[in-house]
Amino acid sequence: MFIVQDYSLAVFFCIVTMLCWGSWGNTQKLAAGSWRFELFYWDYVLGIVLFALLSAITLGSAGTSGRGFVDDMLQADGANIGSALIGGVVFNAANILLGAAIAIAGMSVAFPVGIGLALVIGVIVNYTLSPVGEERLLFGGVALIVVAILLNAYAYRKKMAGTAGGLSTKGLLLSIVSGALMGLFYKYVAASMFPDFTTPLPGKLSPYTAVVFFAIGIFLSNIVFNSLLMRFPFAGKPVTYGAYFDGTLRNHLTGIAGGVIWCIGMSFSIIASGAAGPAISYGLGQGATVIAALWGIFIWKEFKQAPRGTNNILTVMLLLFVIGLGLIIFAR
Repeated sequence: MFIVQDYSLAVFFCIVTMLCWGSWGNTQKLAAGSWRFELFYWDYVLGIVLFALLSAITLGSAGTSGRGFVDDMLQADGANIGSALIGGVVFNAANILLGAAIAIAGMSVAFPVGIGLALVIGVIVNYTLSPVGEERLLFGGVALIVVAILLNAYAYRKKMAGTAGGLSTKGLLLSIVSGALMGLFYKYVAASMFPDFTTPLPGKLSPYTAVVFFAIGIFLSNIVFNSLLMRFPFAGKPVTYGAYFDGTLRNHLTGIAGGVIWCIGMSFSIIASGAAGPAISYGLGQGATVIAALWGIFIWKEFKQAPRGTNNILTVMLLLFVIGLGLIIFAR
């Protein structure tokens, strides 16, 4: 299987993760309109499963290093398979709750609370389990990225001033629960794998096999979670399964593309974690929130009509983000 052993290549993979995790949401934006999030999400999950399998069959089976995908899957211990599956279930619950929080409370509440909390919890949990990297640089970088996320939220609130009501308690609670779960899912996937990717351990999973079972966990849990969401949506009217089949080819392909983009990021993050360490790999990846903000600023022109002073806030946000990324990179 293909293994990343060089730290600089691992950092590159983590940056790709950050770009993918910060960009997949554009596909949801492209599919928006009459196409509901619940319907989009079925195709999004399908895209995750398809890329996980493709990656395992190709990169996960190439070369002589590590253990090939099929052999690895056949020898996998039930407990490690279960750990990767749980990671998928936890992630899916977090992602759906985040979508609900955005619908109820808006981006300015859901993202800084949800993703900011996920970043802090995820780095602390993964660093505790595998303390790779210089502590002060790592957590200093995380702190700066959290401040950058909060500045982005503040700029968004300035832009939306006077257009929305008060803070939604329900939306805030959903954001907190989503962030807590999002910060925990990665550790279950990391725990299922053998730590040194060049030295397979009996019963443990390769990074490629782990991502496949993670994706299966998302798919299986989605049958329950998304079905409930369609029946009892947090916002809007209930949606029927029949509505899914009324979608156009573009609707479905856009959702699949979103899942593929997200799973490229997840796969690269897991592959890079062998050389970078889970905490650094996860921390760099979750800088995606600011990448998403940059899409909003420069491509979707979301701040075009923003009040005076907003551009200064966004400039400071970007500066803190870059410095924070630098600290995390040099923490190894």
